[in-house]
Amino acid sequence: MAQILLVEDERVTRRRIQKMLEDADYEVEAVGNGTDALARLGETDFDLVLLDIWMPDISGLDVLNELRNASPRPKVVVMTADDTSETVLDAVRHEAYQYLPKPVEPEALLAIVNKAIRKTEPHPPIRVLSAKPHWVELAVPCERDAVERIQSFLSHLDADLETTTREAIGRVFREMLLNAIEWGGQLDPTREVRVTYLRAKKMILYRIADPGEGFRSEDLDHAAVSNPEGNPMEHMETRMAKGIRPGGFGILMSQELADELLYNEAQNEVVFVKYLDP
Repeated sequence: MAQILLVEDERVTRRRIQKMLEDADYEVEAVGNGTDALARLGETDFDLVLLDIWMPDISGLDVLNELRNASPRPKVVVMTADDTSETVLDAVRHEAYQYLPKPVEPEALLAIVNKAIRKTEPHPPIRVLSAKPHWVELAVPCERDAVERIQSFLSHLDADLETTTREAIGRVFREMLLNAIEWGGQLDPTREVRVTYLRAKKMILYRIADPGEGFRSEDLDHAAVSNPEGNPMEHMETRMAKGIRPGGFGILMSQELADELLYNEAQNEVVFVKYLDP
C-alpha cells in the first residue's frame, strides 16, 4: 500500500483530506507543521507528500528545499491558496511534482494522487532558467507526464484572465508542447524542450523550442492538415499504432485558438500569441 504524508496546518482541512485519501485505500500519516514533516521524512520513505506552503514554523518551500538532496526523494504535490507568481515559480524551482490550488477539490486531488502513485520511475526535474513573473523560461524533459506537471503551474500565472481565454491558452500550450516532446524530443526524458512564457499588458506569448531537426506537418502520414479530404479517422489509427497522438487535428485547433501561430524555418520552434482585451 502506498504511503502518503499529508502536511497541513489547518486541522479541519487536514482531517478532511486524510479521510478522503483513506477512503480511497491509501495509507496516510498527517502532521500539522513543517518541523514534524521533516522529522517523519527522515524516518520513513513516503511515496508521496501533500504539502501546504504557508505554515507557522517552517514553510512548505523550506521543506521542499530540505528534500532536494534526499535519497530516495518522494514526489511532492504542493497545496496552497497563494497563487501569486512568485510562490508558484518557487515551487517549480524547488522541484515540486505538481501544484494543487486550495480549497482542494476532491476529484482533482484523487486524480493527481492516483497518477503520481502509479508513476514509479524517477521523474526528471523541470529546470527553471528564469523565474520573473513576466518572463519565465523552463527546460522541460521530453516525457508526456511533464506536460501536465508544468501546465498545473503555468496555468496559475494567468489566474486573473477570463476563463475562456485562459482555457484557450492552456489548450494551445498543451498541444504545442506535446508535439515538441513527441516529435522533436522523441519521448526521450534525457532531452529537453525549452519553454519561454512572456506576459505583457496586451498579450501573452509562448515560445517552445524542441531539440529535434524540425517538424513538417505535410510529412505526417495521414495527418489531418495534409489530408483534409481523407478518412477523418485514418490518421488517428495510424498514429495510435505508432504510440503517438493525432496531432493534425491539434495543430488545426491551435491555429483556431491562437491569435498568432508562427514557426521558424526548420519548424522546431513555435511561437504563439494571445492578445488580451484592454
